[in-house]
Amino acid sequence: MRDERWITRLIEDDRWMMDVLRTMQALELPDCWACAGFVRAKVWDALHGYETRTPMPDIDVVYFDPACTDEQAEKRWEARLAELLPGQPWSVKNQARMHLVNGLPPYASTEDAISKFPETATALGVRLDQGGRVILTAPCGVKDLLELVVRPTPLYLTDEKLIRVYAQRLSKKNWQAIWPRATVDIPAEAAGAVIRPK
Repeated sequence: MRDERWITRLIEDDRWMMDVLRTMQALELPDCWACAGFVRAKVWDALHGYETRTPMPDIDVVYFDPACTDEQAEKRWEARLAELLPGQPWSVKNQARMHLVNGLPPYASTEDAISKFPETATALGVRLDQGGRVILTAPCGVKDLLELVVRPTPLYLTDEKLIRVYAQRLSKKNWQAIWPRATVDIPAEAAGAVIRPK
């Protein structure tokens, strides 16, 4: 049965992903998760039967520290991760400041920030518990992830600017070229803003 436990087992059986999560855990950053494409790509690769990992542009590590919202702190954490596990495309972002970048009200936590990612199939995070088991957060559920559906999160249908952001991401990411079984939901509000890849 494909469910949240199936997803966490996929990750627990992946030595590289577990190395990433252990390295991230060693930093002891508050409310810290590896998120977005780190999870989605693994699941969609498995659902497509790919034996080779789809390359990722970055490993998104997100945390929540309102006491230190200096962007340079994030760069220092990236450097530390690169020391601990070299050769990985680390990207670290403090969600206590990212609402400013995204033009949104302040987030209450990292999970709150994840719930406001553009797509439901990307609004995901994983980390290890104290026993070394994978914990998954999926504030929008895992149905779209498991059914290979790209759909906007509720927030991204509430504002014309956010609808355009979602539409532009569809044009830029072109997920169906990588995972051809994926389907893309283009709400009527976004239809005019999507430029389909050639």
